[in-house]
Amino acid sequence: MWTKSHSIVTKNATAAQMWKLFADVNNWHTWDKEIEYARMQGEFEKGNFFYLKPKKGPKVKIELAETIKNKRFVDLTRFPLAKMYGEHIFEETPSGLKITTTMRVEGLLTPLWVKLVAGEIAAALPEEMEQQVIIASKL
Repeated sequence: MWTKSHSIVTKNATAAQMWKLFADVNNWHTWDKEIEYARMQGEFEKGNFFYLKPKKGPKVKIELAETIKNKRFVDLTRFPLAKMYGEHIFEETPSGLKITTTMRVEGLLTPLWVKLVAGEIAAALPEEMEQQVIIASKL
């Protein structure tokens, strides 16, 4: 298993604003410069799924493995002989909203999928999370 987390604390966005940003999957391409599109039908809830097309890769199907509105969600991408989880937590603290994203890969081909996908995602988290807060603060 491989895991990488990043957290930030902000007073510029609320948990509800962050949730609204992520729940609007079909507009992710407007704030995530690394994706061509993300498409979901139905609600942003456990059991639903969406398709995401990175600019540098093939289209993938991503399942919402857990959703607790304004608190956390976990997305799951299945690769051959590995699974990648993205856990997103929004926690109110006295210092502001603490946002934590944890990428986790498990399975026989974990090293391959970390090299091909998860490592780049994790490396981009600090900049992407700051950008997400800026966009969410306007919602």
